[in-house]
Amino acid sequence: MKEVKVGIIGFGTVGAGVAANILGNSDVIAKRANVKLVLSRIADLDITTDRGVKIPEGVLTTDAAEAIREADIVVELVGGTTVAKKFILDAIQAGKPVVTANKALLALHGEEIFAAAEKAGVDVYYEASVAGGIPIIKALREGLVSNRISRIYGIMNGTCNYILTRMENEGADFTTVLADAQKLGYAEANPSLDIDGFDTAHKTAILAALAYGRWFGLEPVHVEGIRDLELADLRYADELGYRIKLLAIIKSADGKVQMRVHPTLIPKNVLLANISDVFNGVMVEGDMVGQTLFYGRGAGRNATASAVTADITDVAVNLAAGSVRRIPAFRPGEQFSEVLSMDEVSSRYYLRLQVKDCPGVIASITQILADKGISISSLIQHERREADGTVPLVILTHVATERDIRSALAELGVLAINQAPVKLMRIEDI
Repeated sequence: MKEVKVGIIGFGTVGAGVAANILGNSDVIAKRANVKLVLSRIADLDITTDRGVKIPEGVLTTDAAEAIREADIVVELVGGTTVAKKFILDAIQAGKPVVTANKALLALHGEEIFAAAEKAGVDVYYEASVAGGIPIIKALREGLVSNRISRIYGIMNGTCNYILTRMENEGADFTTVLADAQKLGYAEANPSLDIDGFDTAHKTAILAALAYGRWFGLEPVHVEGIRDLELADLRYADELGYRIKLLAIIKSADGKVQMRVHPTLIPKNVLLANISDVFNGVMVEGDMVGQTLFYGRGAGRNATASAVTADITDVAVNLAAGSVRRIPAFRPGEQFSEVLSMDEVSSRYYLRLQVKDCPGVIASITQILADKGISISSLIQHERREADGTVPLVILTHVATERDIRSALAELGVLAINQAPVKLMRIEDI
């Protein structure tokens, strides 16, 4: 049985989890994969703090270069896009395969990293960069290799999903639930990366690249978060038969790819809508397989460590069998020439207005929408009147383009009968 030395750079929460997994389950891995994983070095600037894992003598070091030099496989778990990039490129240039969980780095610099790996003839695996313990990367790379991917929907941020679940179930407002999420460790002290949608956008860029064989980067990804979501919107969505999720949407059609992240109404009767709390779910639709759904823990020490260790094992098997780059972790594919601009996106829409309760209100609003070619599919106006004499008006539209809906919103926003900014969300009838 081949012994494969593993060097870990970064001994934080995930690094400690990977070390514990290798030390605790190396016998299971050996039986299943016929390779023996051995921790050669773990590099971190802090090697004195107790991480709750008993590390063998001589394994801990503060020298990342030593970890690279002594390893057969280098595992980057530092995070960030600066020094982590250097470590990965140094390992590749040294001819060492790399495993990483670094979604931000791959979203921004994936093209450079995978070009370097191809030139050096080494593997770079990155399962844990998207949806934690869910094996979505392996599914796209291998399990669905014979499919043309038409669309991907993803609930890929546990913090946001936890917040939305509690808001819906308990009627608690966003600020209250966010504070609880921070106390429980689900949200960072500065939660912007999660609640403003950027964490999900990084993952969206990676999945789109893998599905369509081109590194698009982050710039074409339209991003909106959940910071401004109000309880009223969740209640109206529920009344109309929908749930609101922070959804990643990746689609291809007519040689164009669209990538967007935003709060989205999806029908309550579909499986994706029923993924709650900190869990993640990714739906992939292929031309042969149809719809597939992947569900599980999208973050956390153990779930992420499981994905990282699975990648380490995959790479170790490749080394043992002399089949490096047996299935490259990324390879240029269909090369869609264009990214669909947000203005060109077609969708159904949810609109909530706060209007004066007076004759002609609905007629004025529907006329503006009609002038833009936007058809109404549903309208709700309850009798409940606010203290200022206004009432909420909720409209669902048929399919329209983003350009037309934005043009209509500009006119609705200055309408004398409208007393607040119009709330807009998109609908996906999965």
